[in-house]
Amino acid sequence: MVRARRVVLAYSGGVDTSVCIPYLLQEWGVEDVVAFAADLGQGDELEPIRQKALRAGASQALVEDLVEPLMKEFALPAIRANGLYQGRYPLSTALARPLIARHLVKVARELGADGVAHGCTGKGNDQVRFDLAIAALAPDLAILTPAREWGMSREDTIAYGERHGIPAPVSKGSPYSIDLNLLGRSIEAGPLEDPWLEPPADVYDLICRPEAAPDEAVVVEIGFAHGNPVTLNGHPLDPVTLMRQANVLAGAHGYGRIDMIEDRVVGIKSREIYETPGMLLLIRAHQELESICLAADVMATKRQLEQRWAELVYQGLWFGPLKQALDGFLDATQKEVNGRVRFRLYKGSCTVMGREAANGLYDMDLATYGREDQFDHRAAAGFIYIWGLATRLWANRHR
Repeated sequence: MVRARRVVLAYSGGVDTSVCIPYLLQEWGVEDVVAFAADLGQGDELEPIRQKALRAGASQALVEDLVEPLMKEFALPAIRANGLYQGRYPLSTALARPLIARHLVKVARELGADGVAHGCTGKGNDQVRFDLAIAALAPDLAILTPAREWGMSREDTIAYGERHGIPAPVSKGSPYSIDLNLLGRSIEAGPLEDPWLEPPADVYDLICRPEAAPDEAVVVEIGFAHGNPVTLNGHPLDPVTLMRQANVLAGAHGYGRIDMIEDRVVGIKSREIYETPGMLLLIRAHQELESICLAADVMATKRQLEQRWAELVYQGLWFGPLKQALDGFLDATQKEVNGRVRFRLYKGSCTVMGREAANGLYDMDLATYGREDQFDHRAAAGFIYIWGLATRLWANRHR
């Protein structure tokens, strides 16, 4: 068991993090627990959460608005990287964890704490993300993980909390584990653990049923500068406002639901439901713009490295050397990713309508089959001869 005198706890107000407070104080002998809650744009009123931490026994309960750094320092790089874990999940929860860990360390340094703590269980991804981020930023701080070691079931944990005056926030009618921030909403547990079962209607909150979406399509235009989204339907917006509006717009038309079996860091498969309307829309637009802006070899290499980048973020290695090295390459590719993309949103679908880039590599005079065609067709014969020389040599030897 890791020991510490003063501990800063990553606090969400849920069952596990709430129970962590009395457990650390009474079972592990911690003298002082400071709760830290991050405002990540989840829309909750955080003052009741702060008060709940104090009632549970925290000496202080701190709340900090981290919405802007979440968007600028974590979401924008993910959009530039087209970060999709296993080709589908835009890392909405994973991107928030290194940010929270960074501020846990910051608060610990300011208060002279010798440890930090979180309420992650032993088979989730977040334990890996918190532990590795903290180890990278402050290897001297003790990391306390009571939920990973106390051996209590979910029911036991709720009962322990109730004995210490902590009401259970989860009922039998709502058995889901939910994480929400500006970038999206993740849902797991309960009936979702059966991969054959269709997700119940009450699972979704941000995105309407495609069948219930408006009967008229809407056209959306997204503008980019250096790979970052900067305009929505022609209006310049700051990154946070743009994401909020993209969430509402795509969600209202049923776009952005994900139901997937993913591979967790610890080696097990998990059924996850995600609602990420804005992130999916912006990444999709970015991919389309890159197709007209990047050279073929750059784009082919970037697609390979994007997958590795997404894996590193998902696996908790945001502050690792390989991820930082990949950032350098990915950022270098974005200098000329400037332009705009148009989509049609209709009942859960997102269909590209057009792309435009002032410095794009698409040349109408070379691509056209009309009279304006400037391509030298006669040059193709020599190109094909050289390109196919190795094939012809092989064929002659192995007839």
